[in-house]
Amino acid sequence: MRSQITKGQSLVIVKTRVGVYRSVFLFAGIALWFCVFAPNLFAQTSPNLNWKTTAGERAVLEVHGLSRATLRQLETARWTIARWQRLLSVFAGETSAALPPMLGAYHIANDVLQFVPQFPLEPGIVYQAVFRPANLPGTARRQTPALTAAFQLTPRNTTPTTFVTQVYPSADELPENLLKFYLHFSAPMRRGGIYNYIELRDETGKQVELPFLEIDEELWDPTLTRLTLFIDPGRIKRGVKPLEEIGPSLEAGKRYSLVIKADWRDGAGNPLKSEFQKSFRVGSPDRTPPDPAVWQLTAPAAAAREALTLVFSEAMDQALAQRVITVHHQSGAPVAGTVRLEDREQRWVFTPDAIWQAGAYELRIQTTIEDLAGNNIGKPFEVDLFEGIERKLTTQSVKLSFTIR
Repeated sequence: MRSQITKGQSLVIVKTRVGVYRSVFLFAGIALWFCVFAPNLFAQTSPNLNWKTTAGERAVLEVHGLSRATLRQLETARWTIARWQRLLSVFAGETSAALPPMLGAYHIANDVLQFVPQFPLEPGIVYQAVFRPANLPGTARRQTPALTAAFQLTPRNTTPTTFVTQVYPSADELPENLLKFYLHFSAPMRRGGIYNYIELRDETGKQVELPFLEIDEELWDPTLTRLTLFIDPGRIKRGVKPLEEIGPSLEAGKRYSLVIKADWRDGAGNPLKSEFQKSFRVGSPDRTPPDPAVWQLTAPAAAAREALTLVFSEAMDQALAQRVITVHHQSGAPVAGTVRLEDREQRWVFTPDAIWQAGAYELRIQTTIEDLAGNNIGKPFEVDLFEGIERKLTTQSVKLSFTIR
């Protein structure tokens, strides 16, 4: 006799079977997830070391093959530098217990452990990286072999190409109280230790003792192609101890040479192409402020791009003279153009971008302009406390008017 299954019982059987199938699929899905994805989180594959070079040739060491769980632990770890170095160290040259590891920063980025050296690596030097998996967090202390990887940046082209293009002042005779030199190079130079490569020698070839104002903040322009080099003011101003105890850096009537050594390194790490020397004779000191009233201004004709010239009564500071003298129309609008100095910095030459229009113009000269001794308009560099200053100029600029016809 066939058993009778009611409609309700059939529904229960179907639901039961669906529940069983759902459970089976659920467990199968979980098993598949653990097989495919869980190893990425928990399984520790064999780590490997890889050096890569970033923009600007900065080298970075990367450790690949660490599990995500390990990386998360490293990311949240508050380790000291010494603890990080026990895990991952980089040495310059041969690995040795006597040599300290390089300093740098440790990061977790793009699922890799990175070591970024604090200072750029030097081309030609072999660097050794050592990774010790036994020191990973959560790893049992076992005899896991350390991994090593060597790296070397491609040596630079060591053919010297950079040279000294000019030294200002360019005159052959300079005042005894000369304030500064400008050194110009054909390519960017390297900062640091500049005074090891510059000497002032007297006519016998003897090096002058401490002639320059040695400051930590080297006075480079933004391109690192021009250096401002000050003579120590204490060796210039009368009545101060360095001048009384050591004597002046320069003495009138004698000859000197400013020497720029060839082993000075440029921005690429190469020495200069050759040594440079500027020889000059020293004249009497200059303590008279510049006076624009005696300067000679020559105006060009209208409807042309001829140069406007201004002849100084003495050589002026090359960098300042190019910057602090401007040309303006009578309306006050500036006139665009280019400036150069000629005749050993005694002639200022302005060439307009457009042709001159007839009318009234003026030169505006900031009183901060200097001659070679650092004297400003209306104010000598050295103020004699006994004689005082006979005249003072309080305005920030003086004006020289001219007309274009």
